[in-house]
Amino acid sequence: MSPSKNAQRVTDLCRLIETSESEPSLDTLSKHVGLSTFYVQRIFKEVTGVTPKAYAKAHRAGRVRHALTEGGSVTEAMYDAGYQSSGRFYGESDRVLGMKPSQVRRGGKGTEIRFAVGECSLGSILVAGTSIGICAILIGDDAQGLVDDLCQRFSNAELVGGDAEFESWVAQVVGFVERPWTQFDLPLDIQGTAFQQRVWSALTAIPPGETRSYSELAQAIGAPKSARAVASACASNKLAVVIPCHRVVRTDGGLSGYRWGIDRKASLLTRESAHTAKGLGTTG
Repeated sequence: MSPSKNAQRVTDLCRLIETSESEPSLDTLSKHVGLSTFYVQRIFKEVTGVTPKAYAKAHRAGRVRHALTEGGSVTEAMYDAGYQSSGRFYGESDRVLGMKPSQVRRGGKGTEIRFAVGECSLGSILVAGTSIGICAILIGDDAQGLVDDLCQRFSNAELVGGDAEFESWVAQVVGFVERPWTQFDLPLDIQGTAFQQRVWSALTAIPPGETRSYSELAQAIGAPKSARAVASACASNKLAVVIPCHRVVRTDGGLSGYRWGIDRKASLLTRESAHTAKGLGTTG
């Protein structure tokens, strides 16, 4: 079956998922396009990078978030997104939304985000965290610019300066940036679509001192035709170095875009390669 035909079928399935009142079963999706459940599962993941179930969950989370930010009640948003019971909705809400539904409804108002700005060998660094874990690591030339960036990303949250405990987190982040082959043990608050999280997970599997092309990363997540989408997911990464998008290069080995600057990307790769060449292992 031709790739273009499969892509069209998957597009039709995505529309069906998006317009259904409740999450359609794999059997329903298969009957819709006249293919086996095994084949539908395979081509859907090949084209989108995620399973139909993961796509449906991500879409449902988006519907909930949209309804809440538009001023709808939590109950209305829950049923509009296809949840059949409040127990299941509240059991999943923190994980899929990144915060309580009531906080989303208030545009994140009431969510406390601690942050601090420091310096590292790559320039200024801003570390921010929620009660769940580190939610942003931003690097740049201008400390104030990093703070402005954080304010735009979390415009309705309560941003507060980090206390002594948080400052210790910042020190650990800076230490990891300087030695990105060491173990990073701090909790993370990672928010993104199902596809983005698959890409980010694959990024963390690339060993220090090694690189992958966007095409190779697409292959690694089981979506070989999604190199452009992989590049977009890399660009959306808010956790510099910890989620090592700097280890992704062009097919010819050239350094492509890096949201924190090509020079910083080159510096990180050189540092990691030098460490690997010395044969010091991955925990030095």
